[in-house]
Amino acid sequence: MDLLTRTLEEVKGELGRHPDYRLHYAVKANFNPEILKLIASYGFGADCVSGGEVRAAVQAGFDPKDIVFAGVGKSDEEILYALGVGIGRFNAESTPELEVINELAASLGKTAQVSIRVNPDVGAHTHANITTGLAENKFGINYDILEDVIRYCLSLEHVELRGLHFHIGSQILEMDDFIALCNRINELSVNLSRHGLPVGDINVGGGLGINYQHPNHFPIANFAGYFDTFKKHLDVKPGTPVHFELGRSLVAPCGSLICRVLYVKQGTSRQFAIVDGSMTELIRPALYKAYHRIENLSSNEPEEIYDVVGPVCESSDVFVKAESIDKCHRGDFIAIRSAGAYGEAMASQYNLHPFPQSYYDWKR
Repeated sequence: MDLLTRTLEEVKGELGRHPDYRLHYAVKANFNPEILKLIASYGFGADCVSGGEVRAAVQAGFDPKDIVFAGVGKSDEEILYALGVGIGRFNAESTPELEVINELAASLGKTAQVSIRVNPDVGAHTHANITTGLAENKFGINYDILEDVIRYCLSLEHVELRGLHFHIGSQILEMDDFIALCNRINELSVNLSRHGLPVGDINVGGGLGINYQHPNHFPIANFAGYFDTFKKHLDVKPGTPVHFELGRSLVAPCGSLICRVLYVKQGTSRQFAIVDGSMTELIRPALYKAYHRIENLSSNEPEEIYDVVGPVCESSDVFVKAESIDKCHRGDFIAIRSAGAYGEAMASQYNLHPFPQSYYDWKR
């Protein structure tokens, strides 16, 4: 937990340089209660994409006024719960959703605070499955119809429009992608103001990536470069809140999936280290072809080349192919690094594998 604490301290320091910036932790990255409590203790907000995440954030101590709730398919029950606990903002993603939020808020005698999520049609240099800002993605409202949607939102009695929300994807390492987002936001803001429509505050989403290849050399993401990019390129009036929704960059480097080698199997042309961990505990490699550095914690012998695979009955249950790792033996402990985000949160019980237990090193 020391690395997580050091990461949170660094982010807190960066936000101190930018007093108008607000951070909302993306709960989907890791909703472990102990991690949520620690992040909440820093006074950060929460970014949620389900009613369950809103509930977990409230239970962990996040101030409801600092909770934002996005997602293209919010159910009536989720919206009613969020209204009941008094969350700070709904990030609405369609006209029908605005209509439903208005009706449900009216039924409770409340006014819902809303940002409109805009699909900016800005690409990001990341895996196709984790881009969210292109015109063909399901997220947000196409900027070509944004003016009409804003006018409709302003007509609703139990919805108050407070700003615009954007998010272009995840695991982004090239700051040029965020510069492109800033340019699009600036363009939209000018056009809206020209037509007499309010802009409000700006939520730029998250997406900052980490270094999966070298977690020991680069354990903390480039937060200074990230926040400075928006400070330099995003045009907002002084005092305008700018919201960020970071998840992976806070927690991913802080966790490892620890597995035990079950067998070392010699194939015709490949060597396999078969471990007791699998895609049920960490699905990212199978889902995105994502890379995680793998280390043999039990061996200092010369490296050999392995495919590190799990026991699940799927050919995609592979952590890495042709990886150079210290020589493996049955019983060795293997660390799959940077698994603190989208590991535990996306775990399943496929093949009736039990959920893994979480352990914390509070002294490090």
